[in-house]
Amino acid sequence: MLPKGAQRERVLKVVHDLSQDEVHRVSRETGVPAADVYGAASFYSLISNPEAGVRVCQGLSCRMAGSEALFESYQERGEKASYASCIGQCDRAPAALSPSPKLEVLSEAPASSVSPDDPELPMNLGGQDSLDYAALAKSRELGVEGVLSALDASGLQGRGGAGFPAGRKWRAVMSESASERYVVCNADEAEPGTFKDREVMLRRPHLLLEGLAICAETIGSTEIYLYIRGEFQGPIQRLKAALAEVADGPLVGLNYHFVEGHGAYICGEETALLEAMEGRRGMPRLKPPYPTQEGFRGKPTVINNVETLACVPAIVSRGGEWFKALGKTEPGSKLYCISGDVGRPGVYELPLGVSLDELVEVAGGYVGEPVAFSPGGASAGFLPISERERPLDFASLSEVGSMLGSAGVVVIKEGFDLAEAACSQAIFFEDESCGQCAPCRIGTRLVHQALKRYLDSRDPEALQHIEDLAWEMEEGSICGLGMVAALPLTSAIKHFPQAFSGGQA
Repeated sequence: MLPKGAQRERVLKVVHDLSQDEVHRVSRETGVPAADVYGAASFYSLISNPEAGVRVCQGLSCRMAGSEALFESYQERGEKASYASCIGQCDRAPAALSPSPKLEVLSEAPASSVSPDDPELPMNLGGQDSLDYAALAKSRELGVEGVLSALDASGLQGRGGAGFPAGRKWRAVMSESASERYVVCNADEAEPGTFKDREVMLRRPHLLLEGLAICAETIGSTEIYLYIRGEFQGPIQRLKAALAEVADGPLVGLNYHFVEGHGAYICGEETALLEAMEGRRGMPRLKPPYPTQEGFRGKPTVINNVETLACVPAIVSRGGEWFKALGKTEPGSKLYCISGDVGRPGVYELPLGVSLDELVEVAGGYVGEPVAFSPGGASAGFLPISERERPLDFASLSEVGSMLGSAGVVVIKEGFDLAEAACSQAIFFEDESCGQCAPCRIGTRLVHQALKRYLDSRDPEALQHIEDLAWEMEEGSICGLGMVAALPLTSAIKHFPQAFSGGQA
């Protein structure tokens, strides 16, 4: 019999479908009750729906680029197809994934554009990945306090969306008395409009592995876990190959573990991610305690996003003040994703705080006449193009009721119905709600239903209770998904009232 903790952690690794025979087989192998096996596995789309066929993305960027026509083309050819939530290929819209288990990207669009090679950029996606691990060596010379001081001086905030100071998180784990500690890389990138972490893993895998090593040695851990969304098979294989290249060199003594996600956006929330790693449904935990206190397996855990960790080697090598000075309005450089109606969708590393116009300039310019944009993924709602000069940073976007989030910028040109855009985001949040709390479970469904009624009738009365509903969701939801799920609609109504007055805009 496996140790108790390992029983549950093994469930999602060995279950292949939800047939009764399969559930009982896994139950016998792991010792976990069959009901719990079914309950966990049925939560994740890649397990619960293995016969989905080609998975056509219905995220906003793909919908704008013609995902509905793509879906119909598969059906006309007699190929099995189904719609999927955003698959992290917004720059290659419209995109799809081949049937499980390969999940290869299907798209006629070229690979993502990135900033050109520039050694002055901390992550420098256009440059060559290095195997020398010089920053790791320097971190050992600086010692723990030297590394933490550099991190504090850099002003590095979490690049996954929350913006929590990285140095403070590392220090919080170190303040705990438990000697068993963990480092977890959150690579479950699934926010619509966002694909930056995908490019880091594909282009600079050693940079990420080095950042993880520095973090682990600083907090006194040898156990490193990378939780990567299952749809990212290319990045998973690239990271494993990179690790094999240096496993007998600078990373000796550190244990890297790969955990593949199984299709659940909510696992981007750090405590839901931990639940998934431990073999349960990915439902957010109530906090406190925070993961820095009781994280993976109940032990102090640092959870950082891919981009956050990829910034660490440059900070250690060149100093915190150097990194801080790279920003325009806030510290450091930032990976901005941009898709939708622009010339060269892709990932661009720019000073934190650039405007939309500055970002679009390096991304090939606007295509058509821009009217709106989403500045930070679906969770950020919509802003009118009149905000094009506003800094894309944490503070400035919060001033107008939006957020930088994952910096997944989507540009919308004149002619695309903003009510349709809001509906696309509403579908996403309804599909991806974990269902744990009523405000989110019920609220996301009601937002989508209200939008469907409006789009069918163009009667503004269909949306009369949305403000009250949004308030209930924001105040009563357990985690950020439910708190912001109505924002795409409420922000669109606020900035584009003509789109919800019976006409289109």
